[in-house]
Amino acid sequence: MAHRENQSCIEACVECAQTCEHCSSQDIVENRAACAKLCMDCADICWTAAGYMSRGSQFVASLCGVCADICQACAAECAKHKNEHCQSCAAACRRCAEECRKVAKVAH
Repeated sequence: MAHRENQSCIEACVECAQTCEHCSSQDIVENRAACAKLCMDCADICWTAAGYMSRGSQFVASLCGVCADICQACAAECAKHKNEHCQSCAAACRRCAEECRKVAKVAH
């Protein structure tokens, strides 16, 4: 049942991970290594957080707190770039950070 109570956060994490994966690929092509690395880190933590929430792990609160921090950092980096993929990524990261913070507070 844990997956149902955290469904909006799971969905935000999956959307963020997919958006970050796309953004990191574009960043590599456009020679923005710092942004690409942060997007890859963010995608990895988002995929992981979605899995932890889906199975009701006891570590959801801690992991979602870390996920929110990484998403916020990624949003800040992507927001510096005016292209569409970075702006979309920044928006997805902000939404995910917000959802993860809610889960982190509730689960503690």
